[in-house]
Order: sequence, then structure tokens, then C-alpha cells
Amino acid sequence: MRDIKLKNYLEKVVENYPNDWLNLTTHRLDIYKEEKAKTEFIEEFEKLYSEGNYDTYSLYQLPTAYDYIRLGHPLSSVLEWAIAKENGLPSRNVICFSSVTTPLLAVLRKNSLDNQPSLICYKGRLPKGFDAGSIQNIYGYQFELKEIADASDLPDFQGTTLLIESESSIAKVSEDPKVDFYLNLQEGLGSVVSISQENDDYISAIQHVRRRETIAMTPANCFQALKLILGKADSAETMEDSAKNRSIVLNTIKEVTGTTKDALVGSSGLSIQYAIMMGLVDHAFQNHPNKAIKFIVPTNCYGGTNDQARRVAAAIDLVDVIDLEVDGDKDMVEGIERILDQLAKEDAVPYIIAEIPTNPRVEVPDLEALRKALDERRITEDGKSAIGPVFILDQTFCPNVQFTSRDGILSGTPTISYVSGSKFPSGGKCTAGYCVANEQAAGLMEKIEKHLKLCDNEATDLQLFYLAEQMPSMLQRIEDAYTNTREFVNFIEKVLPSAKINFVSNELAEEGFTPSVFSLDLPTKGDTHAEREAYKRSLNLKLINRMINEIPQESKYCVSYGQL
Repeated sequence: MRDIKLKNYLEKVVENYPNDWLNLTTHRLDIYKEEKAKTEFIEEFEKLYSEGNYDTYSLYQLPTAYDYIRLGHPLSSVLEWAIAKENGLPSRNVICFSSVTTPLLAVLRKNSLDNQPSLICYKGRLPKGFDAGSIQNIYGYQFELKEIADASDLPDFQGTTLLIESESSIAKVSEDPKVDFYLNLQEGLGSVVSISQENDDYISAIQHVRRRETIAMTPANCFQALKLILGKADSAETMEDSAKNRSIVLNTIKEVTGTTKDALVGSSGLSIQYAIMMGLVDHAFQNHPNKAIKFIVPTNCYGGTNDQARRVAAAIDLVDVIDLEVDGDKDMVEGIERILDQLAKEDAVPYIIAEIPTNPRVEVPDLEALRKALDERRITEDGKSAIGPVFILDQTFCPNVQFTSRDGILSGTPTISYVSGSKFPSGGKCTAGYCVANEQAAGLMEKIEKHLKLCDNEATDLQLFYLAEQMPSMLQRIEDAYTNTREFVNFIEKVLPSAKINFVSNELAEEGFTPSVFSLDLPTKGDTHAEREAYKRSLNLKLINRMINEIPQESKYCVSYGQL
């Protein structure tokens, strides 16, 4: 490291970092301002750097960076800042990924949407899992590919030039004016993409890919990367028990889900969901060529799910999203029946994404009616058998319900279930997610695995360690958390009878739906909608603060109440 002041300060930060920077998946939302999430942490960190202040408490008080590990976190922000500082770049022009392939896909995606030609030059090797044919034919991203012996071999190109290097210093960026994007691959850690200042308009698009289709370099790997920059890297840590941990995780998932085929484990819930979507698109291209592909998505389901589905549709010509209205008096099953009837007439390929229980209403549809709607054999307008649906189920809040078992309620329809690991599976210790398939959908898992690997979105060894440690106790923790949540909900209903609480009924709980999340509309007052909303938000924050301050060992700031 050339900058001695920078090196000395980083050394102190590495010695004095708050433990939460390494150990939390969701950071402090009490000091989180969403509109400033990408800038405020670095602005305040820069002030500490100028003052030479590396006190642990001062670092702990810094505003939350990005919020989720998959989007970014304090250590990823410090790593990006350090690399940028060393090379005279704005910190926003350096973005680190856990994946070595997805940052490349992020640039290609924007170029595809903008009709901008792409040239990929690589020195040493291409990223792990790179599959030029699939990237061009399934993702629809067109590019030229050229191996070079030296950076001086870079050709002139009328378009965007990406340079990929491996085994170089992690702090290295390209100073060649021909290079628009420099992808620095770091074996076992991830990758760092640096963006020339002439291409600032790509920054938001690349960050959004990291937010929706993959994760940032993990805190543990960012910590190792900072040590590498300082020349203080630990001796290469190999997870000697990685195979053992994977075996524990896969066997536990089989026990919990009642399935027989190995699960796929990804770096996050959205990483798994992206592999599912792209795997199904690949399967449809192969088995139903030139047919329209329709992803049916509830309008109120998780925002990341909705956004990701629309992003896939925007990038691939044959793919569209159909809104499934489920709010108010709209019934999920009736909506699915109506849409499937219409898609049968169109001879389209139907893929349904749904949450059970739903979030935030915590509702469970009539499962027998859902089964009948999915199993019904439909006919196209020309009298042929219509393509049957694949049901893609997000059951993050009830991962104990065996939808995909041989005797599961949905056993007659190809069903893929996935779970975000940041909740019960890891006990909040990592973001890794997983998916399983019932027997009808078992043949789809090969395509899903292909795209999980292509995007380099498989779970890291450390994530598998956390899952192996936590998953054996998951069912008991689900039961205990439900008991606590039911008691809390009953208490709120007693002391705030005018509050509208969304939680599962006792009857559904007896059927096995025992989530530990609920949502509520607190009582409010005011003459206008804005006044009533402001009062409700204020009361909501008051409740959260009481939980955090009075039972700090049992609560933490989170998007949903009752996560654990």
C-alpha cells in the first residue's frame, strides 16, 4: 500500500472494528436513512479518517451502510473505500461481490438494455462458472471475448471494454483509458469491479444487480481482503469440515422438508430465487421453444421478489410478468385459476411465484382449492394439452411445512420451495438460502443448479458452517418462537383492541403453520391521511423502541417483528 496514512488508519480500524460489523446480517435500523444508505456511512467514516479517530465506539455509531449484507455492509464499504482511496477513485466507483461472475453479468445486462456493444478481455482465466453460450442464448447478453497476454494487447473497441484479471493485488485497478470496467478476481473471497469515471452512469445499475441477484462480498471475506491489502492476511484458512458441513445441511434439509433429492444452497434467498427463475427460463427455451414465458407474481409479495421478476422480464424478450391480485377481497386461488385458464388459451409457459404464509398479511390460502387449481388439466384453443404450471413457493416464514414431500398437498404439481436462510435456518447468522423440489419438479433442479453455479452464487464455506451449526435446532426454535409470538400477539390484542393484527389463526397453527412474524396497523388519529400515517408511524417506532430497550436480548431491529 503506497499511502502510509491510509495504511496506518486501516490497520487501526482492523484492530478496533465493532464485532457487529462481522457478525450481524441486519444492521442498526435506528440509525438507518434509506435515502442516504449508499453515501452516509462513507461520508461519516471519511470524517473519522480525517480526525484520525478509530475508536471502536465511534465506528459503532456510524450510520448503517446499505442495510443488508446482500446489498452491502460496513466492512464492504470500508474495503471499497480503501481500494478507491489508494487509487484516486471515488469510493462509489468500486463495488465488491461475493460472486466472481455476477459483476460481469451486471455490466452486460446494462449494455444489452442500452444496445451497447461489449468486449470482454481476460488475462489469466475467465471467472468460475463462466458459460458464454448460456449468457448469450439464455440471458440474451451479446459480447465479444478475447484472451490477452498483457494489458498492452487491449484492442481499440467501439463500445464497452471489460478487463478481467486474476491473481493480482486486490487493491489493483486499471489505469488504461481503454478499460471501462476492471474485474479483479480473488480466489476464495469474491471479486472487485472498478468503474472508470467516464462510466458513472453504470454504478447504480451494478449496485442494483448486487442487491437483487447476488450479495456483496461477505463480512468475513471483506475482513480477510482488508488484511490482504495491509499485508497481514492470515494463513490460508480452509474449511476442513466443509464437506461435513454440507452433508449436515443437506441431510437436515431433507429431514425438515420430507424430500429425497439434495437441496441447492445459495448465498442468499434472492440468489436462489434468481437461479430458479433463470433455470426455468432455460428449461422452457429447451422444451418449449419460442413460447411465451409468464411469471405470475402476487402484487403484495416481497419487494425483492417482485423487482427481480420484472428485471428478468425486462432483459429477456419472451418473458413477461403477470400481476396476481391478492389484496383486499381478491382470492389467490381464484386469481391463479383465471390466469392459468387464459395462459392455456395462449399456449404459454406458466410459472407461479407465491409466499405461504403471505407477507405482510400472514395469510394461508385454501390449500385444497389451490391443489385443484394447479392440478387441473387445461386445453389450448386448438385442442392440445396446455403446458402445466410450475409452482415456486417462498416459505421463508414457515420452513417446517412439508409442501414438497412425497405426500405433500402439492405433490401433483411440479413445486419448488425456497427459503431465505437469514431467518430460521441460520438463526440470523448468515444470508444463505436453499431450495428443494418435489418429485414432479426433480428434473428441473439440474437447470437451477447450472445457473446457480454460472452466477457463482453458491453458499460460501462459512455460510455452510453456520447452517450446519443452526439447522439441527431449527424446528425447536420455530416452535418456541411461535409460542412467544402468539403470547405477544394475544397481549397486543388485549391492550390495543383497536389495532388490526395480521397473524395466523389458531386453526392454521394446529395444521402446522407456526410463523413467528406478524404485522399490525396500530390505531391512529388525525384529520388527513398524512396526519394519520405520521401518527401511526410514530406509534410504531415507539413500540419498536420499547422492544429494543426493554428486552434487548430478545429483540433486534428487523424488517419483520418476531424473526426469532
